[in-house]
Order: sequence, then C-alpha cells, then structure tokens
Amino acid sequence: MAAFYSTKGEMDHINFAKDALYFFDLIAGQQDFTFDATTDWTNLNDNYLANYDVIIWLNDFPHSNEQRAAFERFMARGGAWYGCHVSAFNLPDSEWKWFNEFLGGAFFHSNNWPPLPAKVIVEDRNHPVTKRLPASYISPTGEWYQWKPSPRENKDVKVLLSLAPENYPLGVKSFISGGDTPVVWTNTKYKMLYMNMGHSNKIFSNEDQNNMITDATLWLGGAVRKDVKKR
Repeated sequence: MAAFYSTKGEMDHINFAKDALYFFDLIAGQQDFTFDATTDWTNLNDNYLANYDVIIWLNDFPHSNEQRAAFERFMARGGAWYGCHVSAFNLPDSEWKWFNEFLGGAFFHSNNWPPLPAKVIVEDRNHPVTKRLPASYISPTGEWYQWKPSPRENKDVKVLLSLAPENYPLGVKSFISGGDTPVVWTNTKYKMLYMNMGHSNKIFSNEDQNNMITDATLWLGGAVRKDVKKR
C-alpha cells in the first residue's frame, strides 16, 4: 500500500495526514502488509504504481493529466483506491470527468463550518468494511461534505455510512441543513472506497472508526484481519 499526501494546504488536512501515516504504519506492522508514503505526486506513474495493490490519497489529488491517466490505468488493471476527505473534491466544471464517474457521479455541493463531531449511521453492518461497527457512533470532529447529486442515486454505489438526520442543521458559519449525506461509500464497478473523514487531528480518536479504517484497508487489499492482542 502506498499513501500519497501533501505537506501544503489547510493545517487540519496536514495534521490528519501526519496522524494517518502513523496509524497506517502501525496497522501495517500488525497485519503484515507493506506501507510506503510519498509527497511526490509525480510518483503517480505506471512504474511506481506497479509495486502496489492499494493506493491511498490522504489530503490531495493528482494535478496533471499524466498523473490522472496513470491512476486510470492503475484502476483498470485491478488496483484499489482509498480516498479521504478532500481527495475527492470535484465540481461540475472540473476537467477530470472520469473521476466524477469513478466517485459515482457526485459533485461537492456544501459543507459545515466549523468542523464538528457528528453521529453517523451504519447502513450495512454485513459489509467487510463495517462488520465491526455498531448501528451508529459519534464520529470525531471533522468537516462534512454534502454531494449533489447524492452518490446514492447511482445504482452502482453502495453507501456504507451516512450522517444521521438528528445532526441537522450541522454547522454555525456554514451548515448542512438537511437531506441525504453519505460519508463512506464504494462504487462497486471498482475496488474503491471514499471516506469523508480527514479534516482534523481527531479522526483516529474513536475505536469504532479505527476499526472501520483498518477493515477498509484490508478489504481493499484482499486480506483477512489478524487478531491483535492488546497489552
């Protein structure tokens, strides 16, 4: 598994990436998989990607046509993608139309501010990604995105978690007033998972959520979770 990230941009995104590097390195040791990380997005090329089954975008996305094309080829070859928060940001006027289809047709529409914790509903507790989750839990402080159209409207999308209606209106300066807000989903045409969580240094402070992130990583990599004894 290889993580791509940036050390530039919003501090909350940078802090999340730092925490994620520690977390993924930890579970790589526990679950016996290789974890590498790079801030060099030119590594999004055929030669580099050939070394990995799963790539994760922590807090950024490709910015050149060459990088985008290499990612498309990686997915076409059966590679897997784990996207966090801002890595999926796209608007109707975005040039990369393939990526919007890849996400299930969802465009960024609105967000809450400031970052807040929120109750999330687990919509399918039988999926490998969510099998260790309760019916709902309070996800730590984050910035939540709402998408239009909702990815749920795509027949190929499987929504795994969404914001609970009792969160609304969510925000102070800007808010999500209501409606359908999936926060974790997969487009079943690909081996991929998008997770809205990724804005703050609190993301890995919830054991339920950490279980989901671990199980998502192993599912994407086609691995079975090994029991880890707590000290």
